[in-house]
This record gives sequence, structure tokens and C-alpha cells, in this order.
Amino acid sequence: MTDDVTVTRNDGAHRYEVHLDGELGGILKFRPAGEGRVVLPHTEIDGAFKGKGLGSALASEALSDLARRGETVIPTCPFVSHYLREHDVPGLVIDWPDEADAADSADPSEPA
Repeated sequence: MTDDVTVTRNDGAHRYEVHLDGELGGILKFRPAGEGRVVLPHTEIDGAFKGKGLGSALASEALSDLARRGETVIPTCPFVSHYLREHDVPGLVIDWPDEADAADSADPSEPA
């Protein structure tokens, strides 16, 4: 493997996708919230790709893209929230949800 990691935005599926050597390794879902705002409710990395840093690469590229687009991010996904607390994303505007709001927005059928 050459470990070629790419991140693309899939507007039709409302998600960012991370690929490793051309294979889909994970997704970061987004939901437009109007007025230049976007909710980030869920990130998922395929078990076959865990431990390869794809989650961080996906978060970094997706958040950088949203910053370039001038979007305000509302992070309700625990992984994205943790990433944002640990990393600076130049130009990114964050609208931190209340803890209760984040819990209410979580889909109980999806793992965090």
C-alpha cells in the first residue's frame, strides 16, 4: 500500500469521504442548517481502517474546507468536538452547541 489518503466532499450524500489508496475508509456527515451554518452530527471510520489516522485526516480536511467556504460549524459529533478542542483550524467559525442540544441531536441508532 502506498498510503495515499484523499478527502473529498460528496454534496449529494451530505458527507465528506476519506479514501485510502482509492478505498472508502470513512465518512463525516454534514447537515446544512441555513444562513451559512452546517451541523456535523456523525463521523465513522470503517473497522478495517482503524488506527491509520484516517479520522484525524478526515476531520482536518473537512473542517479546513468548511473554513474556506466561510461556513459556521456546529459540532454535535463527539469525535469532531474532541478534534476541535485539540486542534486549531485557521479561519473556522465554531458555534458550540449546549451539551443537552448535542445529546438531543445524536441518532441513537448510530455509534458516536
